[in-house]
Amino acid sequence: MSTPKKEEVEDVPLTGRVEHFKADKGYGFIKDTASTEKYFFHISEAYPEIREGAMVTFELIKGTRGWNAGNIQPA
Repeated sequence: MSTPKKEEVEDVPLTGRVEHFKADKGYGFIKDTASTEKYFFHISEAYPEIREGAMVTFELIKGTRGWNAGNIQPA
């Protein structure tokens, strides 16, 4: 008896709103619209024109202190 192959599932990007962004420090927080969780992000994971209040899509990436937002794009 064999185990059926696991289907590959694409990660669906999450949507959220940039709640806080400090351009001079290069970091901010995104609030997930589905769960209201907030995720830290670094400017290196975001598009250049990111700003507070912007609606974005993002993926979760494992950081040293928990989950962070990564691959951030305008929604």
